[in-house]
Amino acid sequence: MKNKEIYDLLVIGGGISACVFASTFIKDNPKRKIAIIEAGRGLGGRSSTRKSKRFSGWELNHGSPNFNILNKSNNESLKKFIYELLKNNFIKKDDSDSMQLSLESKINSFKNSEFLLGNNYIPLNTMSELSKNIINLNLLSTKVDFYFQTLIVDLNFSQNIWNLIAQNGVEFKCKYLVCSTNLLLHKRSKQILNVKQVPLRNAISKNKDKTIDSLFDCLEKQSYIQRLTFLIYTKYNYGYKDFYLKKYRYFYLNKDLEIKFKFERIVFQFQKDKKLGIVIHTKNPEFIAQYLHNKNEDIFKQNLLKKFNELFEASPFINQLSGNENVSIMRWRASQPCGVPVPISLQFCRKYNVGFCGDWFEEEGFGRIEGAIVSGLRLANAFKNLN
Repeated sequence: MKNKEIYDLLVIGGGISACVFASTFIKDNPKRKIAIIEAGRGLGGRSSTRKSKRFSGWELNHGSPNFNILNKSNNESLKKFIYELLKNNFIKKDDSDSMQLSLESKINSFKNSEFLLGNNYIPLNTMSELSKNIINLNLLSTKVDFYFQTLIVDLNFSQNIWNLIAQNGVEFKCKYLVCSTNLLLHKRSKQILNVKQVPLRNAISKNKDKTIDSLFDCLEKQSYIQRLTFLIYTKYNYGYKDFYLKKYRYFYLNKDLEIKFKFERIVFQFQKDKKLGIVIHTKNPEFIAQYLHNKNEDIFKQNLLKKFNELFEASPFINQLSGNENVSIMRWRASQPCGVPVPISLQFCRKYNVGFCGDWFEEEGFGRIEGAIVSGLRLANAFKNLN
């Protein structure tokens, strides 16, 4: 099935960098026809929100519930962008409690993580709503088409037109292409997408363009942190032992405790009806493997709840769970980049009319939302003078 329209620009991926890029691009190109193609249910990428279909009323930020801005380089465009978000009441300063847990049962205020330094912000609603608000920041008269639950698995470039093929068979065409995800560029795509060749390499073979070849060389050296998140929907009467009223509360496990429990961090989130949701993050390969090879998910979930109770057994803040809570599990296709970042000089290839953005570029904020924002702003500037 073909989408007959040829877009001026297609953006693959609906994360923060894609939304920042699209919003900024629209401001400079108000008459361009663009679309965003996202494999998930909505916008946000690794900063998205699970609006549960099974458990009505719950909205849990199951990726990053907040973000921090260091801006050591005093980037004026970044400062202006954050100011716009604050002025429009899309975000506010995050003054939530961040605590570190240790084997000695100590609880310390925690601000040492690279994800907590500088200025910390949270959306006034959800992270997915923040992405929508960013898109609409400069919407003007341009209509952006959205294609959700649409996974692109193949690309080709012919006669200056990009052809995209989705897993569901839908085809898209565009003059300019932006990949805000690097899944279509990285070798891990072969296993995840069940394809024989990396999609971008299928479109642009080796030795056709130096920028693209250099991009592949860099991504060959870049690795990823795989994560699982467990979303716990507590019962109506569950709450804190103390009288904490802020929307979020973060608990980070120190290295020894993370080795023991396999949890990285635990985020408590008040809902609109004052129910208290819990999101457990893990990046422990052993724990992830246990889940992937476990044949009985219900037993796995029960063990998860037991580990939670053991962790907070002596906590002055956190109550025990009953063991009857509903739990859903998010297995991430998108993963946090680590290791070797990609130079920003490789962000745009004019020969093939393709650009790239995301937190996987070599700049301040690598692996964080700050990097995604800066990357989107920079790429939009590179697209200013389109034909």
